[in-house]
Amino acid sequence: MKIAVVGATGMVGSVMLKVLEERNFPLTELIPVASEKSVGKKIKFGDKEFEVVGLETAVAMKPEIALFSAGGDTSLAWAPKFAEAGTTVIDNSSAWRMNPKHKLVIPEINADLLTADDKIIANPNCSTIQLLMALKPLHDAYNIKRVVVSTYQSITGTGVKAVKQLENEYAGESGDMAYPYPIHRNALPHCDVFQDNGYTKEEMKLTNETKKILGDDSVNVTATAIRIPVVGGHSESVNIEFSKEFEEGDVRKRLSDFPGITVQDNPAVNTYPMPIYAEGKDDVFVGRIRRDHSQPNTLNMWIVADNLRKGAATNAIQIAEYLIENKLV
Repeated sequence: MKIAVVGATGMVGSVMLKVLEERNFPLTELIPVASEKSVGKKIKFGDKEFEVVGLETAVAMKPEIALFSAGGDTSLAWAPKFAEAGTTVIDNSSAWRMNPKHKLVIPEINADLLTADDKIIANPNCSTIQLLMALKPLHDAYNIKRVVVSTYQSITGTGVKAVKQLENEYAGESGDMAYPYPIHRNALPHCDVFQDNGYTKEEMKLTNETKKILGDDSVNVTATAIRIPVVGGHSESVNIEFSKEFEEGDVRKRLSDFPGITVQDNPAVNTYPMPIYAEGKDDVFVGRIRRDHSQPNTLNMWIVADNLRKGAATNAIQIAEYLIENKLV
């Protein structure tokens, strides 16, 4: 089982390597892939070193699976070339997510849609993954009508340049800016680029990807995405209106029973999800579960997850594990 990690020297790529190792992923050969400037570098994996190769070399090596985290342009140009060589691509960019020919997969929710013919599989947006993990068991029970979500997103979602900007600001030094304003002691209501409708691309991902993953266009989502000076993960304040009545105890049980969800919800002892505790973990953490008394059948929740793990690397590797377990590669 040859596995290529495209973008192996990047922030998500390095987490992919870490997660592959932690989960004892059944690979026989690792192919780290990066841009030409990184070709020839050595990457340590387990007790071995592997040399970084370029994209053309990696295609010729015909890995069974390629985990892509190298940006949308690279995915659009190279994922089809890997697929033509017989490789199954799991892509972490937004390039293929809303393409009707390709599946958008969170394993706990819709991995059963996958077949051996799916050669390019899309990994959802990080904010969408943690949101949908909490919504799915509740939608199945009470039928969601509308979701209002405000995100508080880690700078790691932007990448290494953003982390460096924050470090420079902590130190009082100048340097390259990932954002149009300082992020230290600030909150930017600006994740990704603004669209003609006044929403950012990130906000529209939450709207559109939710419908596709749930397979239900009747679920309405409106979002505001905010970047905050946090490293550990993304947080979301979520207001959910259902078609049916619910009991809070039943909500907690359904969330607790759903694989990959940890409920942390005991305000009496200050127990609630926070990115400082989610960092480095694969679960999605849910708390502040309470009825919205301003209208019927409506619930408030707070959802936190490490955006580099379940929001990106871990979800992609879980897809790969599903493919192997079900002999789809």
